[in-house]
Amino acid sequence: MPVFFYKISRTIKKLYDITVITAAKKMTELLQQALAQIQQLSPDQQDAIAARFLAELQDEQKWEDRFVSTTDNQWEQMAAMVRQEIALDEIPVV
Repeated sequence: MPVFFYKISRTIKKLYDITVITAAKKMTELLQQALAQIQQLSPDQQDAIAARFLAELQDEQKWEDRFVSTTDNQWEQMAAMVRQEIALDEIPVV
């Protein structure tokens, strides 16, 4: 099996596994609608969406891991930095 097709089949399997797991956890109606629309797309479009979706899930997991591993001391240091910026009026206007 060519590498390209192997990668695509793995991506599809991952998306399928996520879909099955999500369905078992009572998938929201909005997600069901999105997946129904995605199923109507070409295989290339489905793979592109699946790849973005999986990348987003991985990114979310990385952020979750970072937040969970942040120590109380690190949170205190960040809070002190913010308080200092506020005191020095260095907060940019958004």
